Amino acid sequence: MSRIGKLPIEIPKDVQVSQQGNQLTVKGPKGQLVKELHPDMTIDIEDGFISVKRHSETKEHRSLHGLTRTLIANMVEGVTKGFQRNLEIVGVGYRAAMQGKKLVLTMGFSHPVEFIPEAGLEIEVPAPTKISVKGVDKELVGQLAANIRKVRPPEPYLGKGIRYEGERVIRKAGKAGKVGQ
Repeated sequence: MSRIGKLPIEIPKDVQVSQQGNQLTVKGPKGQLVKELHPDMTIDIEDGFISVKRHSETKEHRSLHGLTRTLIANMVEGVTKGFQRNLEIVGVGYRAAMQGKKLVLTMGFSHPVEFIPEAGLEIEVPAPTKISVKGVDKELVGQLAANIRKVRPPEPYLGKGIRYEGERVIRKAGKAGKVGQ
């Protein structure tokens, strides 16, 4: 039995969960999420808890069991608390700014790089070197943060670029120079 898959998910009082076939809808104070789940997984909603059951012990069903439970738990957490991913910009002259709803990055290129967030996502710039991506869907928040980081990932020699908050960049030594001549 999957250790994660067998854990029940508690439904908070202000969250409504409904199921139609393979489609699960979760509504809460922060918004609504709809996800199409695998047809081989059985979802039971009863007494304020959601439980996920599988039909067989095949490898595919065992792996889907934990995945399905985690996806549902992330949906419930997203509509109650929301998700946030923070990024830091390191480097002289590198900065971020908001122009309306649009994120504008100045990263040393000949042009500024612009990001317009999808519906349900929000970008904040509390400081010129800090970016915060917020939203209800964990997958979309993580993907937007990864796309922003991809503009200029941290390089290994000076550590300049965009990194996740708290990310440790492994630095390489520079040239050693000519020795012994």
